[in-house]
Amino acid sequence: MQNLIDKLKHKSFVRSIVYTLVGSVSYPGLNMLNKLRIEGTEHITGLPKQNVLFVSNHQTYFAEVIAFLHIFCAVKWKRKNRLGFPWYLLSPYTGVYFVSAAETMRASWLTRLFELAGSITVRRTWNSDSTLKRKGLDPSDTRKIERALKTSWIINFPQGTTKPFAPGRKGTALLIRQTNPIVIPIQIDGFNTAFDKKGLKLKKLRTKLSVKFGAPLKFKENQTNEEILEEVMIAIGQSKTQQSEHAG
Repeated sequence: MQNLIDKLKHKSFVRSIVYTLVGSVSYPGLNMLNKLRIEGTEHITGLPKQNVLFVSNHQTYFAEVIAFLHIFCAVKWKRKNRLGFPWYLLSPYTGVYFVSAAETMRASWLTRLFELAGSITVRRTWNSDSTLKRKGLDPSDTRKIERALKTSWIINFPQGTTKPFAPGRKGTALLIRQTNPIVIPIQIDGFNTAFDKKGLKLKKLRTKLSVKFGAPLKFKENQTNEEILEEVMIAIGQSKTQQSEHAG
C-alpha cells in the first residue's frame, strides 16, 4: 500500500485531483468562516520551478500547508495577496512538496489521502512515545528532499514541531549549504486558534489568519550551520531573542 502511495504522489495528475478535493473542502474554513490575510506574494511571483525552499513556523499539522498550497495556486492565476474565488483549483499549481513526519501522515485514511498531495515523509528526530533519539535526519530522508528540490518547491518547518519558539533543527542549515536553494521565509499566525492541532477541524470562527512571505534570504559562503540556522529562525519569527521580546 505504501509503495503505491509513494508512486502516486509523484504524479502531477494525482496531486491535481487531491488539491481540488482538499482545496474545495478547506477553502471556506480559510477564507470565509475565518479571514486569511496574505502579504508578500511579490516574493514568490516569478520564482523558478525548482530549487526553492520555503521555511516557516508551525502551528498545526496540516492547516498552514493547505493554506500555502491555496496561495501558490492563486499566485499562478495572477492573484496578489489574496485568494479570491477558488477558480484556481481547476488548474492548480502542483510543483510543490512538503516535509512531514511519517507517523503523522500514516495515522488515518485522511492523512494518507493528504500524503498524495506531495508529502516527503521523514522520521522524526525524537518521538515522545519512544526511547529512540537521533541527532538528525536519516541520510535517506535528506536525499529525498534533495532530489525533490531539483525539480520542485519544498515546504519545510525547521522546528519540526508546533510548539512555539522550539529550537530549529540543524538539518535545515545543512540542506541549505548542500543545495544552495532560494530560501523564502514565511511567518504564520492564527492557525492554532482557528483549528485543532491537526489543522483539520475548525475550533474557532472569525479568526484572523495571517501568512507573510519574506524576501529571499541571502547567506554568505563562509557562514556556519549555526549562523545559517539563526538567520532562518529570525526570519520566521522564532529565534530565542524574539522569544524574550515576545515574553516581555
